[in-house]
Amino acid sequence: MPEANTAAGDQPARQEPQGQSFYWKVFQGIAMWMAMQFVMKQYMGGGEKTASVTDATGKVVRVSSSQIPPYHERPSHLDEGAVYNQIPQLVAPIWPEDSAVDIVVTVSPSFVPTPLKQTAKESIVFEEKKFKIGNWSDTRVAEGTITVPKSVQQNGTLWGHFYIGLPGAPLDPTQSNYDPGAAYHFVYPLTQYIPKKKEMKTRNLLADNSEAKDEVVEEVPEQTGPIIANYYHPNVSLSFIPNSGIITYPQVHPAVRQFVRVDPTGSRDGSGQNSWYYPILFVNTFWQLKTHMTALNETVKTLPIRIDLNNMADWKFKTMSSIEMSSKEQARQAAFGGSLPGGGDGSEIEMVKEIFMDTNPILLGITIVVSIAHMILETLAFGSDIAHYRKKKDNVGISVRSILANVFMQTVIFLYLIDQSQNTSWMILGSQGIGILIELWKITTVVNVRVREAPGSIIPYRISFEDKHKLSATEEKTKEYDEIAFKYMYIAGVPLLLSYAVYSLLYDSHKSWYSYIIATLVGSVYAYGFLMMLPSLYINYRLKSVAHMPGKAMMYKFLNTFIDDLFAFTIKMPFLHRLATLRDDVIFFIYIYQRWKYKVDYTRVNEFGQGGDDEEEEEVKKEEEVKAITGGIADKVAEDKTVKATGADAVKQATKRR
Repeated sequence: MPEANTAAGDQPARQEPQGQSFYWKVFQGIAMWMAMQFVMKQYMGGGEKTASVTDATGKVVRVSSSQIPPYHERPSHLDEGAVYNQIPQLVAPIWPEDSAVDIVVTVSPSFVPTPLKQTAKESIVFEEKKFKIGNWSDTRVAEGTITVPKSVQQNGTLWGHFYIGLPGAPLDPTQSNYDPGAAYHFVYPLTQYIPKKKEMKTRNLLADNSEAKDEVVEEVPEQTGPIIANYYHPNVSLSFIPNSGIITYPQVHPAVRQFVRVDPTGSRDGSGQNSWYYPILFVNTFWQLKTHMTALNETVKTLPIRIDLNNMADWKFKTMSSIEMSSKEQARQAAFGGSLPGGGDGSEIEMVKEIFMDTNPILLGITIVVSIAHMILETLAFGSDIAHYRKKKDNVGISVRSILANVFMQTVIFLYLIDQSQNTSWMILGSQGIGILIELWKITTVVNVRVREAPGSIIPYRISFEDKHKLSATEEKTKEYDEIAFKYMYIAGVPLLLSYAVYSLLYDSHKSWYSYIIATLVGSVYAYGFLMMLPSLYINYRLKSVAHMPGKAMMYKFLNTFIDDLFAFTIKMPFLHRLATLRDDVIFFIYIYQRWKYKVDYTRVNEFGQGGDDEEEEEVKKEEEVKAITGGIADKVAEDKTVKATGADAVKQATKRR
């Protein structure tokens, strides 16, 4: 707030404490309200709740949660005039919040439960007694191996049967003495049907050409829909959710509602609108990454399993279940051809989870801070680079060929992203496209782009780059040095490009000749892209100056290079991309050496007619100084005239007195 008030500049200083006090009170009020709501939710079950219901006469009335009696005191019949609602409005815990429970988990290829007495011992994967709900230090773990049923190998579902009950109560619902008020059972799939990403069909271009004449390939109709595969994750996390309180059942998020088990007997309170629910057991698949899953088929005979049992806070349960359902729905929508906001294929949340799981927390924190610094420096470099080219009035030290080459390389990367990456985020494509437009704009600041006729050529017109004005001697030297630098660059770069192209054609597989060309050019850009920066260094060397370089933008990029180095050693990336990151260090160290050797005084106009980074400010200051000096001289002349006139009169008066 102090910064905002200072920046405003036109507000009286005496109003600052008043505004600061007002906003601080608003912030305090909101914070206190949120804290009270959180405390009521965590420790009081969210406070008293009401729901709108319809009585026997058709009137809409409000039913309070305080009217819900304990489960063991539930009425045997409804109140007079009450209406039974098939969907309960409010549900209360059926057992005390701090109950101890027994739990048994079995696996089966069938949705229908098998009596526990008839269940094979190897199918019982988890069995614990007297687990205390709400005891955060109570955790249970069990590990084992399960035999994969034949139906599951053939794309069937592996079901988990969960039996929970109070200590000593029968858990098997098939037994005659089973009490639904003391135990409950539910089924949840332990396998997941996930759409596979469409794999690009690649081939060796040379091999296909030679073998196509001898072999007749049977045409297989291309599959139009997604390929759904059955996946299994070995880790299963079970979490009881204590202190969930009274729940407004119709308003619960679907991701949460699937774990709320309402009394199956259909019991209601006297109003006929409210019921009870069992302790929530959350089957947590939030951290089950697809990269850690096993695709099930006939070759998979056995699978490991590990089950963790613990307690989880209510807010964490609701957040994780909602995000998990949303991410699965996005992946399903993308697999069936639906469009997602911002592009992507629904796997972005999966990537975020993988970063959190596979990265050291300290390193992750450093990476987040460094990423923010990287974005800030990138923005500053962007603004400084544009400001430099807007101020520049000549072409001294500018390698036009390097700018054109940079446009070509960024265009190649843009085409590669479109060709190779499926459902690439529009944010990535958009940022790449903006970079190309900026480089094109740079060309227009140093030369005129014209379309001229090309007589005698296959293409009747050609694009011509013409100088904006008659070049000075120094600009002519810059143009000459640029041509020399690119001549040597061609000598070094063309053989490397051809060698890489031949190697990729012989040993790599590609979708088509177009993909081969784009992939080869992208590989060359990553490996030899630093050659595009050499002409500028060569021009600096021949001119013995770096005054024409955008100093601020280069320093911002220099800092970003070291940040990229940190990413290169901490984040998984292809070797070529890591090489492309580290190779920039050599270029920037050479630039730093040149900056040290060729000193620049930004307080004066340099040898190229530039006034440093503050050229416009210096011009304004000079104009003010000239006006001040001119005004001072005029005042001095007027003052001298007055003095002279006054002195002459004095002489005359003295003569008269004599």
